[in-house]
Amino acid sequence: MSETSTRVRPAAVAGMFYPADAEELRRAVRDHLAAAEPAAEPRVPKAVVVPHAGYRYSAPVAAAAYARLAPARGRVRRVLLIGPTHRVAVAGFALSNAETFATPLGCVKVDTDGTARLARRPDAQAMDLAHAQEHALEVQLPFLLETLGPDVEILPVLAGQVSAEAAAGLLEAEWGGPETLIVVSSDLSHYLAYDDCVTLDEVTRHAIETLAPEKIDRPQACGRLPLAGLLLCAKRRGMEVKTLDLRNSGDTAGPRGQVVGYGAWAFYDAPEVPPVTQSHGASLLALARDSIRNGLETGTPLPIDYEHLPAELADFGASFVSLYRRGRLRGCVGSTRPSRSLAEDIAANAFAAAFRDERFDPLEADELDGLEISVAVLSPLDPLRFGSERELLAQLDIGEDGLVIADHGRRAVFLPQVWGNLPDPAVFLAQLKIKAGLPLAESPTLQAWRFRVDTVGRDAK
Repeated sequence: MSETSTRVRPAAVAGMFYPADAEELRRAVRDHLAAAEPAAEPRVPKAVVVPHAGYRYSAPVAAAAYARLAPARGRVRRVLLIGPTHRVAVAGFALSNAETFATPLGCVKVDTDGTARLARRPDAQAMDLAHAQEHALEVQLPFLLETLGPDVEILPVLAGQVSAEAAAGLLEAEWGGPETLIVVSSDLSHYLAYDDCVTLDEVTRHAIETLAPEKIDRPQACGRLPLAGLLLCAKRRGMEVKTLDLRNSGDTAGPRGQVVGYGAWAFYDAPEVPPVTQSHGASLLALARDSIRNGLETGTPLPIDYEHLPAELADFGASFVSLYRRGRLRGCVGSTRPSRSLAEDIAANAFAAAFRDERFDPLEADELDGLEISVAVLSPLDPLRFGSERELLAQLDIGEDGLVIADHGRRAVFLPQVWGNLPDPAVFLAQLKIKAGLPLAESPTLQAWRFRVDTVGRDAK
């Protein structure tokens, strides 16, 4: 499409909510960022909550969050930008047909592929009228351009009457990895006396810090519904939240008779912990071997002694147990989703690999000597978004990602180790389809998930 035919959403509130002159606007944004308190936290947020009033009122608060994004310039390439709609009633989510959003600092590209994916949701529709005069998203764009650079793309979404679960589902569907930032646009209480605003906004602050969306009602935040969705996601993902600033218009630039509250929060991914294979690798292998021995003696998997089990092994987990003799596969059974403790999962899968893998005869006692065992602990499944198999394959990290596919009630999985025998991605996917009993032709209903594994073994004893 030529530049002249690009669909542009014009700046609607430049000159009202923020300066229309490019140099004046750039100077204002930079001054606000420079005045923000330096970040003591070295990590870059995965998500931020920022206000959306006129810059003279809310920009000092918003800058507290945006100042944390500067180290992500060049890494964050995509921003899921979601906020409430103020001027047009919307049932569900309103998307934009625009390919770019204009600002005095230049145009911001829209992730049109993301828009197309969201448009397939039954609760989302393209509604340019809702975006035309809406300020909640527009006022964020100069800050995003200044902190993340001119190449960043946005996926703009306006939330109307939606449930917290629907908002969480939309965020999860487009969550992405480190290349994606989530920005929720919301002011807090509106037009209260100063002291009443401070009191109510403190209640909202506590609800956000404790990831309790049920404690945020309509008067507390105009963007409470997308905010509630983010809080649900954060709680499920074990994220950390930090309050960066909490003030109101009476603190920044206005009188104190009737004020509007503003807050800025940063959400961080849960701290990485060493994989369980590092801290308990020998125990995992011993557990698998003991379960096979128990199977030889009793015909059942090893029962788990939870009283003396480390907490990491008592937590839910998914695993694959592979058996080898003389370097050749002797059995492999696993789980892709956690449905029981990791210890129980390993014990059950080791037993099944030895005695229930239909590709092999049940293991005999004299095969236990020299049996090599490999235990792979799976990461959570990461759903892949794609419009074609080429797009699916382009997202895979060859040699590192395992893959699960499902279609028409059939499902199959390849561990990352399979790349050693099938290094060509197209062949990798084709063989996985064959394993699942699916036709090789492309299917519009194919689903796929990638995952990583931490592996310990093989141990030959």
